[in-house]
Amino acid sequence: MSSDAWRDRFNTPIIQDIRPCPGDLNLEMIYAAGLSDAEVSVWNPATGETLRVPNLPPHVATPLPAADGRSVLVLHDEDGGEVGHLWSYPVDGEPVDLTPELPSYTLRGIDVARDGSAVVIATVTDEGFTLYHLTGAGAHRLYRSRNEAWNSLVSADGALTSIDTTDHNPGIRRFAVTVLDTSDGAVLASISDGPLAPVRGVRFSPVAGDPRLLLSTERTGFARPAVWNPLTGARTDIEAPELTGELVPLDWSDDGARLLLVHVDGGIHRVYEYDLQAGRLLRVSHPDGAYFFPEVACAVINQWSSHYGPDGQIRLLRQRADLPFEVLALDRGESEPRNVLAPQNVVSGIPLRSVTVASKDGTALQLWVAAPEGASGPLPLILRVHGGPNLADVGGYHPAAQAWLAEGFAYASLNYRGSVTFGRTFREGFWGAVGDRELEDVEAAWRWLVDEGIADPSAVFMTGSSYGGFLTLLSLGRLPDLFAGGFAFIALADWKLAYEDMHPALQAAWRGFLGGRPELAEERFRLSSPMTYVEDVRAPVLINQGRHDTRTPARQAEAYARRLRAAGGDVLLRFFEGGHGPVGNEGVVGKIELELELARKALRGERWS
Repeated sequence: MSSDAWRDRFNTPIIQDIRPCPGDLNLEMIYAAGLSDAEVSVWNPATGETLRVPNLPPHVATPLPAADGRSVLVLHDEDGGEVGHLWSYPVDGEPVDLTPELPSYTLRGIDVARDGSAVVIATVTDEGFTLYHLTGAGAHRLYRSRNEAWNSLVSADGALTSIDTTDHNPGIRRFAVTVLDTSDGAVLASISDGPLAPVRGVRFSPVAGDPRLLLSTERTGFARPAVWNPLTGARTDIEAPELTGELVPLDWSDDGARLLLVHVDGGIHRVYEYDLQAGRLLRVSHPDGAYFFPEVACAVINQWSSHYGPDGQIRLLRQRADLPFEVLALDRGESEPRNVLAPQNVVSGIPLRSVTVASKDGTALQLWVAAPEGASGPLPLILRVHGGPNLADVGGYHPAAQAWLAEGFAYASLNYRGSVTFGRTFREGFWGAVGDRELEDVEAAWRWLVDEGIADPSAVFMTGSSYGGFLTLLSLGRLPDLFAGGFAFIALADWKLAYEDMHPALQAAWRGFLGGRPELAEERFRLSSPMTYVEDVRAPVLINQGRHDTRTPARQAEAYARRLRAAGGDVLLRFFEGGHGPVGNEGVVGKIELELELARKALRGERWS
């Protein structure tokens, strides 16, 4: 590939999510990163027709299709700060504020009844976590708690709603599920597997009048599906003892007879169905790749995921590091899936391979790795750590990785302790010692890449966004001999300053992870902050921050950069207008171009500032 060819991957919209419209219309919403901002359209898989949703606000993230198939629900937040109101944006007509009577809020759950009769949202303000039922008559409060409560779901007929709650275990993010009557907010049932094993709601049965709820449980320490009837208490657990790793529930078939599941073992995805009547687990034929992206810190439970279509058809949403989104359809009775939405035609790329690395204490870590085609011997390398922390790199489409590979750099991406789909112990491995275990994992990955002859030990650059940006800055201060430079994007640099400015949903999460409020866990906040180690940073640093970000606020990044400069450090601080990350391709291309330029300067021994 020529050094310029990677830019072609950004010349057309890059699909971020494909999500079915509720009901029987057989329509899907497509959400994409366009050249300058997000683009949303409604797609008819039967005809191939798409209708663009016009006049969207800037910085749209995680939109949800409405039941009419002609509108999408969007948090309108003006500046990307994730605080605003839920609006309906139609394909034609004027947008409507669905909660004009409410104060501005952060959205941490949204679902639409299959029959279109109701919408439920989970909001967060300074008043706490609140569940609302939205109808034509307005927003009706059903539930409120000072403790974390996320992920609102609604039954097919709008009669029941659920929310994941921590009232049974305040301050600890191990959820139970509470089901309420949408007519009056009466609590009908709750389900918990005790203080150690979280339970999360996934989706109500799509059959009207069927109260069953698909759950994700962790009684074994790894995700397993369960089906629960909150009105009778009946529960069916799918143990699958023959499978190691996690079995993640995604969806119901439209008749409520089957479940769509993904088995994740060592980061590799394998799709299954479960026949509820026969009690059988059925392997689904598919090519290699990623089939869902777990998301536990926004308004929907998965950022994107494979799902059922009409008549039991399985719609497999597939990505690979070098291949954009495609949709494969598998009809009942067929043995091989067929393509119904081809991937975007892009320049050829290089797949990432999955390897296992042992951390300091022997914990197995998953690492995605690639080198430029035809390369031999140690190379300059980009080591990426994902955000979250409770996310994962699933090996999905990553044009930025292809850019680095095209420019002659090796590339690796680490699923460190804190990542999801590797079991509860792994996911919670950073609790109470934020940064400590993750840096052990970073160092282990660095040493493996060097020992294997992939990385030049004098030319490893670290990069990450959000929590990955935090780990980048922390690594540069606590592991100063390992890195030639760091690219920290929308990063967290000082926990105390960030806590003061971040929105209440994030404050609640970090109180749990860090052990309390800053005044009660002062030492932990200090030890976990990159600011504490700023005088030890030797490598050059780029910090790229959103001016209106309420997750990793601007003030603490500015304070870190000032202190690093005062200590003689080489630091560049850049701001963009927006919140927790740019949506459009132009901003991403500019970011990659700057990082490539700085990496080459570092390799020549030149300062960045």
